[in-house]
Amino acid sequence: MLRSIVICPDQELAGRLEAALTATGEITIGRTLNRYPNAIDLVRSLRAHAPELVFLSFENLQKAQEVVKFLEAEADGIQVIAVHPHVDSKLLRETMRAGVRDFLTEPLERAAVLEALGTVKALIERRPPALESTNQIFAFLPSKAGVGTSTIALNVSAAIARRADTHVLLADFDLNSGMMRFMLKLQNEFSVIDAVEHAMRVDEHLWPQLVTSLDALDVLHAGRVNPNLRVEPSQIRALIDFARRNYQALCFDLSGNLERYSLEIMQDCKRILLVCTQEVPSLHLAREKIAFLRNFDLDSRVSIVLNRCQKKAVFSRQQVEEILGMPVLTAFPNDYLRVNRALTEGTCVDAESDLGKSFARFATELIERRNLGQGETKKKFLEFFAVPSTRGVSQ
Repeated sequence: MLRSIVICPDQELAGRLEAALTATGEITIGRTLNRYPNAIDLVRSLRAHAPELVFLSFENLQKAQEVVKFLEAEADGIQVIAVHPHVDSKLLRETMRAGVRDFLTEPLERAAVLEALGTVKALIERRPPALESTNQIFAFLPSKAGVGTSTIALNVSAAIARRADTHVLLADFDLNSGMMRFMLKLQNEFSVIDAVEHAMRVDEHLWPQLVTSLDALDVLHAGRVNPNLRVEPSQIRALIDFARRNYQALCFDLSGNLERYSLEIMQDCKRILLVCTQEVPSLHLAREKIAFLRNFDLDSRVSIVLNRCQKKAVFSRQQVEEILGMPVLTAFPNDYLRVNRALTEGTCVDAESDLGKSFARFATELIERRNLGQGETKKKFLEFFAVPSTRGVSQ
């Protein structure tokens, strides 16, 4: 079915149009706008619903033409069907001059609607709509419980978010013992569980209620322990697709239990950051997980992150690499006191500390700058989606 939005200030006409479209069984209507949107609202709707088709009322010719020009500039490949209660030669000329080739007028007969849909379907198949979306997606996976994965996920995500024009989502998908809510003392009653349940219909109005905004970092916590929650692949897919359109980097804190939904998330990841320490149990389980991920052709995306590194550990960094059969991407020093101070304060590790600077350097290594900057105008559109912050992640 084609995904669409309707822009029609005439509410009665909009209602009749919705009924006619629904009756075809070939259209889903993500949102109906009963006014001509400005650029900000239109971007929000496009990123939230990813429409392939826009039904646009031409009752106000100038405003309709402005919408068409914006769609052509910012939403390559999205098709437009003009709508009007009646049609005359002048209006047809103006719609064609605006680049709109299909026109629906009353009565909205099924045959006419299906004919117009057949035309745009062919165009969409030849040239699918292309909305900007990020490929900067990272999963933080513990070799075993207690190796500090959530601390790394939080602080690296916050360091990425400190970069200019970078809006980051940190999602805690450890449904067995997610720590983000505790670590940041979050009060939001909504969680990953709510996001999953509403994944197929999440939009620009619901999403800000689900996340907690800390400057440019949005956090979606895991909620209360719920190991029996059933998460469908389609829900994960819808959630990731939505997030990719609305953020410039996505970070997922996983449980390490390799649940089905965790594997679904990792399929989309640019890197899977396997966190381990220099201890024997951690290295043993890290090897086991690498072997398991190899069965899903995910091992090539795995990078080793060594946490709480000590000079006099049982195994050196080089020996860890030999044991795991792959290089260590980065190593973080052991700073127990500073990490616990941050936990007590409900914030990130001090960005000016040695450990904080290590997180910042690693964030820089992870993010490719050329993939973040897509032009000043488009970068600013992401800012429109952010909820005003009441707390900060910087120190």
